[in-house]
Amino acid sequence: MSDKRLCHACNLPLQLVKTNFSYLRHTFSAEVPRCPKCGMVYLPENLVRDRMIPVEQLLEDK
Repeated sequence: MSDKRLCHACNLPLQLVKTNFSYLRHTFSAEVPRCPKCGMVYLPENLVRDRMIPVEQLLEDK
């Protein structure tokens, strides 16, 4: 990760971690910045726009 984002609760640098996401009983994984202490995840805009929204729309249209 080029810029060092900090967890607002723990004030620790976020680390890239493979994380599972579930929606309507479907799961996918992505490597996202996450706090090593509390586990809070930061969702980058491009992940939401390019992967999560299209999957959500596809599943809701079924």
